[in-house]
Amino acid sequence: MNAESTWTLDAKECWERLRSTSVGRLAVIVDEAPEIFPVNFVVEHSALVIRTGEGTKVDAIRSRPRVAFEIDGLEAGTAFSVIVKGDAKTISAPDELRDTVSLDVSPLQPGTKNHFIRILAEEVTGRSFPVTDPSTWETELSHVARAPHE
Repeated sequence: MNAESTWTLDAKECWERLRSTSVGRLAVIVDEAPEIFPVNFVVEHSALVIRTGEGTKVDAIRSRPRVAFEIDGLEAGTAFSVIVKGDAKTISAPDELRDTVSLDVSPLQPGTKNHFIRILAEEVTGRSFPVTDPSTWETELSHVARAPHE
């Protein structure tokens, strides 16, 4: 793929794609190393809100609030990726919490999920590109029978 086949998404296009899906990946720093978690989310103005339980994500955000968040997707033969960078904070003020509870953000796993986290978007970037036909990558060995796994 060359540079001409990739294009940058403007801020409006990035937010449209963020609003079009509900699952993304949250990247935090844990013990000086990056960790990535699949989470569901909702867009709230120029922020993202996730709901989670006590644990690694919440602890990481308390100690190092700078995070990255990513979504990817496919639309009619075109792939896209959107990345949001910013600071995350646990929502704890009663007024904010009351408003946030009404958002339609349901965790992916069962259990107690009583922490709402808001990611304040400071940088939103995205790109899009046409999906290449898989046959492009075929070689002479693509259809050779392989030995079964032991």
